[in-house]
Amino acid sequence: MALGDILIEVSNVAKHFGEGETRVDALRAVDLTVRAGEVIALLGPSGSGKTTLLNIIGCILAPSGGRVVLDGEPVFDGKWLRRDLRRLRLDKIGFIFQSHNLLPFLTAQENVAVVLDLAGRPTEEGRARARELLDYLEVGHRAMVKPALLSGGEAQRVAIARALANRPRIILADEPTAALDGARAGLVMDLMRKLAVEQEACIVTVTHDEKIFDRFDRLIYLRDGRLADA
Repeated sequence: MALGDILIEVSNVAKHFGEGETRVDALRAVDLTVRAGEVIALLGPSGSGKTTLLNIIGCILAPSGGRVVLDGEPVFDGKWLRRDLRRLRLDKIGFIFQSHNLLPFLTAQENVAVVLDLAGRPTEEGRARARELLDYLEVGHRAMVKPALLSGGEAQRVAIARALANRPRIILADEPTAALDGARAGLVMDLMRKLAVEQEACIVTVTHDEKIFDRFDRLIYLRDGRLADA
């Protein structure tokens, strides 16, 4: 594993919904390659297919055609090539959402450790990994606090820690800074850039947040279901 490794290869991927007169082509022959260490943004108006593409890369939504390779493993080629997509997501992909999606009845540490619990890891290993990540993200002092008592920036850092818990090399973020002010949004993006390099990971972000555009290596626009570099 190294910086520059190709982690995402999307080849000739298409996605349509419906058939006949009601058919909508959300993605048309999309090609995208993302390497370790890269932080890229998917941009475009609502309904342009940004989230559709993110969900295909995240193995949540099946393409209508094309090929998807994640971290060197072909996962879709006309059909899913893995039976257990849940395990694939646990092993290879971390998700960061706009609303954090932290479980309100768990502490910050438990919200991170639950990922390793789902992966079948020992409880003590999960707790230790959670504490390591929270310390790394400078919210270790809030480890035993529940989400309702966290600030927006703290909750987002806990969500990032959860996404990194199983050491994925592919991190997918959907509007991760939408609820943050400019200063905090910049801090979160600087942190994500640091993580991409230090964890030898790539980060693909769907965003409309113009104040963070300068934090990305590439801005990728969706137009009429096709991708084009800015």
